[in-house]
Amino acid sequence: MKDEALVLHAMRWPDEIRDPAELLPPPVRVSDEEVEGALAPVDTMTVDELEGPEFHDRYPEAVAEIIEAKREEEPLPKAPEPEQPARVLDLTAALQESVTKAEASRGEDTGPAEVHELPATKKKMSAKRQPVRKTVTKEKTTARKTSGRRPRSA
Repeated sequence: MKDEALVLHAMRWPDEIRDPAELLPPPVRVSDEEVEGALAPVDTMTVDELEGPEFHDRYPEAVAEIIEAKREEEPLPKAPEPEQPARVLDLTAALQESVTKAEASRGEDTGPAEVHELPATKKKMSAKRQPVRKTVTKEKTTARKTSGRRPRSA
């Protein structure tokens, strides 16, 4: 232990240590056009000046207010109300509107979709996968016997 922390030293033999150069990717030639193409999206999203009210970090001020209120044993300050209430989107309605617009642009009928019942099917179980059947008597419940072998562990 060192300064109340556990310290672990692992000794390795020289053949267990790999050369870090093995982990480097192979060198690749990249043309100037490829570099410019990769940098173009970054340049379009770059903002030179991060000033203005939308970039003001209010968090340190809010933490200072909370600390001061606790120090003075006053009630905690209330969180400011947002200027505009958040819009709640109905995703189902938006999806339906999108589908209707797509159908209209293709010239399809925008009426309700036809829904029909699927034919009922019976599930058949194979002979190997029959469920265990239990028989109930007055005194005890018995289950079908198994082979007595233990299942293999993985």
